[in-house]
Amino acid sequence: MTTQQSPTAQSLSDIRVLDLSRVLAAPFGAQILGDLGADVIKVERPVVGDDGRGYGFSWVKGKDGNNTRHSSFFVCSNRNKRSVTVNLAKPEGQDIIRQLVAQSDVLIENYKVGDLKRFNLDYETLRVINPRLIYCSVTGFGQTGPSAALPGYDGLFQAQGGMMAVTGLAEGQPGAGPLKTGPSLVDLVTGHNTAIAVLAALMHRERTGEGQYIDIALLDTSVALISHIMQDYLISGNAPPRLGNGGNGGGPADLISCSDGIVYLTAGTDEHWRRLTVLMEQPELNDDPRFASNLLRGKANRAELIAIICQWSSRFTVIEVMAKLDGAGIPGARFNELADVWEEPQVKHRGLRVTTPHAFAAAGSIDLIASPMAQMSATPATIRLAPPMLGEHNTEVLQGLLGLSEARIAELEALGIV
Repeated sequence: MTTQQSPTAQSLSDIRVLDLSRVLAAPFGAQILGDLGADVIKVERPVVGDDGRGYGFSWVKGKDGNNTRHSSFFVCSNRNKRSVTVNLAKPEGQDIIRQLVAQSDVLIENYKVGDLKRFNLDYETLRVINPRLIYCSVTGFGQTGPSAALPGYDGLFQAQGGMMAVTGLAEGQPGAGPLKTGPSLVDLVTGHNTAIAVLAALMHRERTGEGQYIDIALLDTSVALISHIMQDYLISGNAPPRLGNGGNGGGPADLISCSDGIVYLTAGTDEHWRRLTVLMEQPELNDDPRFASNLLRGKANRAELIAIICQWSSRFTVIEVMAKLDGAGIPGARFNELADVWEEPQVKHRGLRVTTPHAFAAAGSIDLIASPMAQMSATPATIRLAPPMLGEHNTEVLQGLLGLSEARIAELEALGIV
């Protein structure tokens, strides 16, 4: 566990992002930009805030019984942001957004198609105020087409985009059938695509001075996520079967049983397979026609081969099997429950669990998951701000950035504008 400090240089330190998004996909994309140094101002509804504040199974405990409304969903996608509350349905609230747009580089939103146009907060209107604005809309189905107006969530796209078709136990096994992944992968990868698109748009603006509009859809991400498996279908016209825990490339690749736990083995190349047969003291398997090719080992005769490997591995403990695999240069990993992940020496070495000060948390701090971009040599991603309380930065932004007086801010609060 480490305490992360801000570096002297960050790649997006001169970029301001206006985050009008909620729940997970788009907020996660805005968080990535914040991790890279951008000043991200999160705009939330007064009183209720981001819907994601109420999602998940756990909440950060606050001081003196204070309700932080920091759910696991919210915490994982809203660090490095300042929260302001603005009622977009009111003209005064819309005016605040327009003032912020004039001083921002990027706007990210995930309202239903056409919703912000009702408030004159759409791209065509706001680009007049700020021609350099990069405006990114994140929706379920995109801005056009027969489904554009429909709402969409991660699980729907895992079903519709094909991920569930290739995830789950193989046909004929107990419990076989389509299966949703544990994490909200479509949401999270959509967030990454959002950040990548914004970064590309910033580079384009650097060269040309022009802003642009970005249309990001969860549907597009869900189809692209099927990657090499979908490409296999496009090449052959045949849908690959669900393989459970089996690898989608070479074989053997699957969970194998040890005397006290489970290990995941990937001996996908011919050389790894040869080494495994030697390690198991069954070199004759390398010449066995049942396992003569990657396809036979990984698909056609996979179950038969995994059973043979498990007969060998079940004689040893997890530590012993891992030592044998590592010694032979065969890729393998112990299966970890969530608590075990944080005990992994390499996880500790990489500093993937980060303790960040949190003024409103009962513990005075909060543990977060480090950014995978934290190892950049010159401009690493860092955690500078804990996920914000609702409206925590109203005065800081409205007074410090927009120049509103304390009296005006108090008036806007009384009117339910902020």
